[in-house]
Amino acid sequence: MIKFFRHIRQRLLTENKTGKYLKYAIGEIILVVIGILIALEINIANEIRKDRNKELAYLENIKGDMHVNLEKINSLIERRNKRTETAHKLIGHIEGNPVEDWHKFNLETVQIYTWERFYQHNYTFEELISSGNLSYIKNDSIKTMLFELESTYKQLKAEEDHWRFDSEELVFKPAYEDLDMQLILRAYRGEKDLLTREVFKDFFADRKVKNGYVMATVEFEVMNGHLKKMKRIIDKIFELIDKELSKG
Repeated sequence: MIKFFRHIRQRLLTENKTGKYLKYAIGEIILVVIGILIALEINIANEIRKDRNKELAYLENIKGDMHVNLEKINSLIERRNKRTETAHKLIGHIEGNPVEDWHKFNLETVQIYTWERFYQHNYTFEELISSGNLSYIKNDSIKTMLFELESTYKQLKAEEDHWRFDSEELVFKPAYEDLDMQLILRAYRGEKDLLTREVFKDFFADRKVKNGYVMATVEFEVMNGHLKKMKRIIDKIFELIDKELSKG
């Protein structure tokens, strides 16, 4: 092709057709410019396509992380709801409701002692932040929801720290002071007929114990409130991501 154009230019110069040569040269320049512009457009389109593929991959990974979180959240909400119910029952026993099964009562008491944190599965978001690749996510609403989820998670962690302090002061400490823990653990492991109301006499009389269970009902509900908010945010993230993925 280059030889073809060069041949035309030489022929026009040889035939002393300067005007035609200039017109031809201008046309050739225009063709070259058009070719460069087309090449740039193709290159830009390829880069946009590559960026879009990276964005879609990130969105798929975020969605995968959110599914893991949602499963963990639902499970933890259910367990904390049960512990809230248990705490209300224990308060009732302290206030005088009869205990028909001391072994069951002991198991329920231990449930409140069980310490559990929620750990968010957000590896993709952390990678986007640490690598500086968050700009690949073009949908600002998705980014806003991810930051709101992170903020709610931090609020949950603060509440969990609060409950950890309260539980140590109002639940664990009275149990260590008022109960024979060896006896309690033996009963927890399955040994029968070890527990009576006499074993829990000092425990029931300690005001801290009741206050600890009261705080448990409050703080489990508050923590579940944060988890439920995270669920709503995750549902919105799913909706936004699915719209993006449908565009391809």
